[in-house]
Amino acid sequence: MRFYWLRRASPPLYSGGYDDEHKWGLPGIHCPECHATWSDGSDAYPSVDLSEFPERQKYSARLEADYAEFERLREQVRPLVPPGVRLGPGTKFGPLVGAARGEFGPLCLHNPWTLLMKPEPLERLTTEGVRGLKACRTELRFRKKNPPELLELELLPHGGVHPDCLPVDRSPPCTRCGRLGWKLPEDPVLDAATLPDSLDLFRLEDFMTMIIGTERFVEAVRRLGFEQDILFRELPLR
Repeated sequence: MRFYWLRRASPPLYSGGYDDEHKWGLPGIHCPECHATWSDGSDAYPSVDLSEFPERQKYSARLEADYAEFERLREQVRPLVPPGVRLGPGTKFGPLVGAARGEFGPLCLHNPWTLLMKPEPLERLTTEGVRGLKACRTELRFRKKNPPELLELELLPHGGVHPDCLPVDRSPPCTRCGRLGWKLPEDPVLDAATLPDSLDLFRLEDFMTMIIGTERFVEAVRRLGFEQDILFRELPLR
């Protein structure tokens, strides 16, 4: 099986864009162990609905000074997310909200870590046998009549890059907050033993901004003519 890194074409064919934010999210933190102040908003679970949470106002873009409070908020929401996901600082929940503009193609990578899709392409890709596509409605606002319906793909974290493409003197992950602090390698090599065998679209666990598609996904997108604004870079395996 071949694996491809999804990138946005430059310049894109379609003009569509948006000011993006999800309705809720875990706060950023200052880690008492590694002393880093950080938040990573690339990991998102748009299917998670916190509208009935009594403390939903605490799940917003902010910095939580009390690390124990961050841990409490994280564990409070854990039963609602897929099993085993990391839930780092800045993890987003709920629908994508914000102002949208322009024209959108079948698939859209306005930023590298969020894949939007229209309903018809989603249906056709599923019919073609692409596995594991879970899409959620967005709440993006257009200032025009008959705006398009846009769906956000909920991409689960799986697999990672091979250690051979990372610096040998890299620091280990923080034992408290899990921060890696590693720079994305210019020439990523995927660790074949860690990649999922039941999903055709996912994000990497160690570099959440990287969306990876299998050759099944890429071939279906190309066959159906949906790749106008998406570039596919095949990555080596080791």
